[in-house]
Amino acid sequence: MTSLLEQEPAAAGELFGDRIDLARQFAGALAEHGEQRGLIGPQELPRLWNRHILNSAIAAPLFPAGRVGDVGSGGGLPGIVLAIARPDVEWILIEPMERRCAWLNEQVSSLGLDNVIVERARAEEAGRYEGMLDAVTARAVSALRTLIPWTAPLAQDGGELILLKGQSVDGEIEKAAKVIRKHKLTNSRVEIIGEGVIAEPTRVFRADVRA
Repeated sequence: MTSLLEQEPAAAGELFGDRIDLARQFAGALAEHGEQRGLIGPQELPRLWNRHILNSAIAAPLFPAGRVGDVGSGGGLPGIVLAIARPDVEWILIEPMERRCAWLNEQVSSLGLDNVIVERARAEEAGRYEGMLDAVTARAVSALRTLIPWTAPLAQDGGELILLKGQSVDGEIEKAAKVIRKHKLTNSRVEIIGEGVIAEPTRVFRADVRA
């Protein structure tokens, strides 16, 4: 299946720097095993770099040094990618499915990532991290009105939600207005990052969390 893997874009080297070999290793592992293990769909290999890996990596500079949770980490998008790009951050990958946790742990070991903890739990069950994280992220998990109640409680007072979203994010914000108020999110906004750098810019919902 690796023969179907999209050619590495030039931007990959810019985004990963001296850790590009780890990104290549992860891309190769996803290409070889991702579909078989239910991590990516059958149509994703020809766009794996641009749509998934670089779409995640472009957000790396947004995160503070400290502890960051990735809710619903799945195949490691964005968690493993961000852990490669930001070795100065401790990443908590929160994933409820055992087979996906097994994959994540395999990648952590294979890539030698000493800045990652894999936590098998649903976000709402990850109580030991409640109010403990400097930031929380998620990608392709759920709409904001569902995702915010899962992610906001994990962030400490003054922490931040940095959620990677799709083109429908503005509509999601409207539908999540009550949830945004309930969870005392401030300075909520959408940022489009990566224009002119990657083929598919990333939309990010950002908001500050107040206890």
